[in-house]
Amino acid sequence: MSELPEQGQRVGTLETDNSKTVEGVLPEGWEMVIGLEVHVELATTTKLFCGCANNFGDEPNTNICPTCLGLPGSLPVPNKQAIEFAMTLGRALNCTVLPSIFARKNYFYPDMPKDFQTTQFEEPTNAEGFVQLPNGRSVGIERAHIEEDTGKSTHLGGGGRIHDATATLVDYNRAGVPLVEIVSHPVMHDAETARAYVAELRDILLATGVSDARMEEGSMRVDANVSVRPIGNDELRTRCEVKNINSLRSLGRAINYEARRHVDLWTNGEEPKQETRHWDEDGGRSTSGRSKEDADDYRYFACPDLPPLTPTAEDIAAIDAALPALPAARRSALAAAAGVEIADTTLTVERGLDMLVIGAIQAGADATVAMKHADQNLSDGQGQLTLESFAALVVMEVDGLLSSTQVKTVLGELVANGGAPGDIASSMGFEAMDTTELASLLDGIIATSPDEWARFLEGDRKVQGHFVGQIMKATQGKADGKVVNQLMTQRANQG
Repeated sequence: MSELPEQGQRVGTLETDNSKTVEGVLPEGWEMVIGLEVHVELATTTKLFCGCANNFGDEPNTNICPTCLGLPGSLPVPNKQAIEFAMTLGRALNCTVLPSIFARKNYFYPDMPKDFQTTQFEEPTNAEGFVQLPNGRSVGIERAHIEEDTGKSTHLGGGGRIHDATATLVDYNRAGVPLVEIVSHPVMHDAETARAYVAELRDILLATGVSDARMEEGSMRVDANVSVRPIGNDELRTRCEVKNINSLRSLGRAINYEARRHVDLWTNGEEPKQETRHWDEDGGRSTSGRSKEDADDYRYFACPDLPPLTPTAEDIAAIDAALPALPAARRSALAAAAGVEIADTTLTVERGLDMLVIGAIQAGADATVAMKHADQNLSDGQGQLTLESFAALVVMEVDGLLSSTQVKTVLGELVANGGAPGDIASSMGFEAMDTTELASLLDGIIATSPDEWARFLEGDRKVQGHFVGQIMKATQGKADGKVVNQLMTQRANQG
């Protein structure tokens, strides 16, 4: 895992490079400023302050009780698992875990029946961390605080928006579900970095097991705070918050659209209004929501019904000890084992194949070939493929005992059913072809393809595939393409 700061040590904000604006998105001289609020539902059995089930997709208003509805006389009891999950996530995000208190955030919308949301404000559980991206940049995290989710409103008519709706249905099953809101510093300056940050967060959530991070089900939701400014200017101008974005594709489109809208307003002598906006994926545009409240408008105050959270040094040490290897550390380990750049390990780690590749390399497999198969031929995972059989197969390929086509076939069988690569190759009739036999086949194809051979001799390497393909056809895929290429080069050097 990433090296964690010592408990109590504040970690400074690690900013991304803001020297360039994404070409084609904004006019020259402008840059966007992006801060993200990512709301993550924790994978607990029950809600944050009551015993109601935390289940997605149940019949509306079946997982409710007086506590999550805020009925008079009901009192909240903190969910121990939710608190532990929140601290685990904080440490995975390189945050400092602090003593914290719950606060009441007052607002009056039908999705919160008690007219306030229990959250954290001035004293959050997790503060000042960072996420390291595959490209080496880091994005600073201001806080990752605990709060309860709201209910879900469904507006009928008017395209699903409240302004034109004829009626609104409210499902309170989600009200009181435990959340962690991860608030980044406003240090991202292009949509691709924002997408990479959310993708990395999702991988961390899955690695730690604190959330299923299903954006399509709403257990991970992104609000993007977007503003623009002239390059070289450090001011933070008026921002708009694009709410509840539920896919990485939508996130990139929403950020780029909103940033361009702001530039157009500033260029025309207007100033954007601080407001929430909603992203219309089909229309490819954001639309106005409501004026964005400031902290004072929510009238935060300490919740009188909940005690402070005071984790001990022993609690935090236990969490650190139990953390799994996280994506950034796994990329670094694979890069070191394979002798490649960290950015080249992203796909292998995403597929969970890094330990397979590292183990194969340690067992004598060629790193380049092992990485190639992990990235190109194991998109559905390793299945029944073992470390030992994978390493043995790579060695067979490097030693020329099997062609690349044969290796791919054997690999597919190993993934599906397991076994020993040598036995599978023998049962399929795969054996290395004699070089003399391949040379004879090549001579025959050169004789029947004089024009193509002349082009090859003149330096046109595009026709190389013609000869390799003909030999593969003649040998039913048994030939080793690398050997054929070597033979062609030898023939060319001989004139």
